[in-house]
Amino acid sequence: MKQMNADKKVSADEISAGVFPGFKPTCRLSASTRKLAARYLSGEFGRTMRDAEFAIPQEFYLSMPSLNQQYAEAVRLIAENAPLRLLPEEKLAGAATLKEATQHSVPLLTQSYRARNVPDGDWISKRPLAPAPALLSAVSHTTIDFEKAINMGYKGIRAEIVERLGRNDLNTDGEDLLRAMIVCLDAANSWHGRHVAELERLASVSTGDMRKNYKQVLSGLRNVPENPPKNFREAVQSLWMLWDFQRLCGNWSGIGRIDKMLGPHLRRDLDAGAITINDARETIAHFWIKGCEWITADGKGSGDAQFYQNIIIAGIDEEGREITNEVTYLVLDVVEELRISDFPIAVRISQKSPEKLLRRIAEVQRLGGGIIAIYNEDRIIPTLVKFGYPLEEARNFANDGCWEILIPGKTCFSYQPFDALCLLQETLGLGPVNTDTVEYADFESLYAEFKNRLAFQIASLLNSGNRSAHPTPLVSLLVEGCVEKARSYYDLGPKYTVLSPHPGGLPDIVNSLLVIKKLVYEAKEMTLRNFAAILRDDWNGREDLRQRIRRDFEFFGNDSAEADSMMRKVFNDFTELVAKVPKRLGILRPAGISTFGREGSAYLSNRSAAASGHHKGDVLAPNFSATPGTDMQGPTAVIKSHCSVDFSKLPCGTALDLKVLPSSAQGEHGLAALVAIMKSFVSLGGIFMQIDVVDTDLLRDAQSHPEKYPNLPVRVSGWSARFATLSKEWQDMVIQRSEHTI
Repeated sequence: MKQMNADKKVSADEISAGVFPGFKPTCRLSASTRKLAARYLSGEFGRTMRDAEFAIPQEFYLSMPSLNQQYAEAVRLIAENAPLRLLPEEKLAGAATLKEATQHSVPLLTQSYRARNVPDGDWISKRPLAPAPALLSAVSHTTIDFEKAINMGYKGIRAEIVERLGRNDLNTDGEDLLRAMIVCLDAANSWHGRHVAELERLASVSTGDMRKNYKQVLSGLRNVPENPPKNFREAVQSLWMLWDFQRLCGNWSGIGRIDKMLGPHLRRDLDAGAITINDARETIAHFWIKGCEWITADGKGSGDAQFYQNIIIAGIDEEGREITNEVTYLVLDVVEELRISDFPIAVRISQKSPEKLLRRIAEVQRLGGGIIAIYNEDRIIPTLVKFGYPLEEARNFANDGCWEILIPGKTCFSYQPFDALCLLQETLGLGPVNTDTVEYADFESLYAEFKNRLAFQIASLLNSGNRSAHPTPLVSLLVEGCVEKARSYYDLGPKYTVLSPHPGGLPDIVNSLLVIKKLVYEAKEMTLRNFAAILRDDWNGREDLRQRIRRDFEFFGNDSAEADSMMRKVFNDFTELVAKVPKRLGILRPAGISTFGREGSAYLSNRSAAASGHHKGDVLAPNFSATPGTDMQGPTAVIKSHCSVDFSKLPCGTALDLKVLPSSAQGEHGLAALVAIMKSFVSLGGIFMQIDVVDTDLLRDAQSHPEKYPNLPVRVSGWSARFATLSKEWQDMVIQRSEHTI
């Protein structure tokens, strides 16, 4: 990476791409590829999406179809009728072109679809539509088994289903599911066949470079994904078609370990001289570019890129061998150059990770955007084994589309978020409904009541199930256990069904407990009832006390022995309560900690002013990170506090959010500092860390002038987003994070 003159003025294009003064990424990709990326990032193709203009015939319902049959019929019609998009510049075929899919819905199976497609004058149009929750939502928060699908092809999966049906030991429901799966496979082949036919037509009517490219795309598509790929180009095309067909039908799966899936194919082609590394980079770049197909620039609360399409790279395989390979570095090259945030990346690192990899991560991280995060597999793998997963599966961990940890291709995942800070405030008689404050005799009595409330909340979560009537034959194709059991994704079909309790607000609980313990029970400055009255009145008339608390207390995130000790107390009680029931109702119950932005409006309406000196309505701690503005001792202190607990008790994981001042990441010193932060995080036993290198002043300017920064990416929580597409609330949450110098 060339270092620029620090005084050189940075162009609007550079800033809009997330580049800060002092750095400019190396241009490795062709001009045509960069131009195509710009078109996708502008939302040109996302804005062409339309709702489905075809319908399930009314007479189809005369056969009284099951939910699986209705779903399979929708998939068949989608495959046969969804608009195709094949551009002469693209190196891959396939596009998810139906607008309903972007709304986490299965096209043709939504209430809006029903209302739109019931004929006027038909008898049913004169009656209210029956609620159909089973037909509304698609599947997300998962990573399905694309690795198996690439290696076996649809043909191999079909053979498994036919063999299972041939045993003749299934009940009616099981047979119904498997036959719906076969319809979905037929539909996928139909979608593939339409692309082959259209490419043949386009090649026949084109000339020159355009005709050559259509033929190359056609060559890479004919064999896959029905069959295993024969080369790297086919492998990339297979993964894209497998993933994008799920997406077309409304399912939002993470992609998983892309370098593990594609790296061996590239290595063989390189060894045979069948491809150059530059050609391979171009192909990977087109995968990334096509992943922007849903950009519209319209945005939403949490941004326009939250489709759970996460990527995992590096780390060890099931046998314990490091998989970092050419694809690993090509992915980082592409992200560095194109600044595409739609595929948030998590790199699996350990104390044995190659120094080259750590440096390359830092080089990309310091360009900003928060696109690259890290997992510590030294901590995660033993924790998963301790929870009960086999070592080989634990070594292959991925995420659910944010950062929660799961076994890919084998897991139906959900989590149960709740605001634990509210439980403490209710203990004080605060909250949406104020009650009398109990004068607990001592701090331990107060804490015991809080713990009782926490236990009651967790017990209610552990006694809930995860079964759903949502039909899922398409997703179930690529999840281990569903075919063999003949049970669907939401019906305990997968090898593992996970429902993870996730509290938010733990740092704020700790900070509040520190203040209460000191002021009420040690210094005895006031009674608990008096302090609660001050909080109930949102510090009215007691600004002096509020400011003294903010000034004099060393809160969580500052490597404070007292604060970290209090955090271990709260953390241990939560994790030990959850660990009492590792499995119930056939569902695994690993503990996790998160907010995923709920520290904003989702939690604020039920929170009172906090004892830590915060007003009602203040946005407090995200995930398992320090409350903004309270971490005053730098990033090393933040990491040490974060890692002061025993994360072997947290199988589902948590996240540390860090915002770093760009000027401190410049030059060799900045690279070395970022690498040192990663190494410290690993050695101290953290789980997942997302670093955003971004200037707060730049973010404020982007908030005021979004037209200047249309593609400026930032890390939001488990995903990245273009800052301009975030709502003001979400933008403010990103802006207010503490800014650290490394």
